[in-house]
Amino acid sequence: MTQAELTVSSKTYSAWSLRGWLLCKLAGLEVTERVVENDASNRAELLLLSPSVLVPRLTHEGASVWDTLAIAEYLNELYPQAGMYPADRIARAHCRAISGEIHSGFTNLRSALPMNLKVRHKTFPIFSGAKPDIDRVEAIWQECLSTYGGPFLFGDRPTIADAMFAPVTQRFLTYAVPCSPQSALYCTTVTEWAPMAEWLDAARAEPEEMAELEVEF
Repeated sequence: MTQAELTVSSKTYSAWSLRGWLLCKLAGLEVTERVVENDASNRAELLLLSPSVLVPRLTHEGASVWDTLAIAEYLNELYPQAGMYPADRIARAHCRAISGEIHSGFTNLRSALPMNLKVRHKTFPIFSGAKPDIDRVEAIWQECLSTYGGPFLFGDRPTIADAMFAPVTQRFLTYAVPCSPQSALYCTTVTEWAPMAEWLDAARAEPEEMAELEVEF
């Protein structure tokens, strides 16, 4: 396949970069990474103080795509044989719906439990405002796992939905979020997924830290 460029940010903190990278892996598209500098605008995006269109950005054969769902649809259109969505029409619609939901919502969860792949808390006080988001995530996961049989959300192969929810699984692990055994097993499944494991190794090797996100309670 044609080599492409994916602009990413911090592997430790940037959930959006992780999603874009996993989507490229799902498609089987080889990408060269371009890392944006950890400047003021990038820090603001990571701290959820402002939106950013810098990351992730996929550049491929003249196209420039900078939104994770847009990247997902672009790659699915180019490489339908990759099976990024479920083959079944109803399951495919379900996959699109929950991917859109996590893409556009869950603000309290994002702000209360920022992604930090270098940390594992044994306990963590969870802001009450984030609990409805956590409950909704669990409801989505349990419905999918029960309906499609796991270990991924839509069966035995990862889909776009798993790429979109991957940062949430890591938030659950980082902050020791209490959850059902079914959800805990799903978090483990995503963590052991080869592309996720590769990203985690790279995150641990990153030298830079953002003190604002190194929260300790």
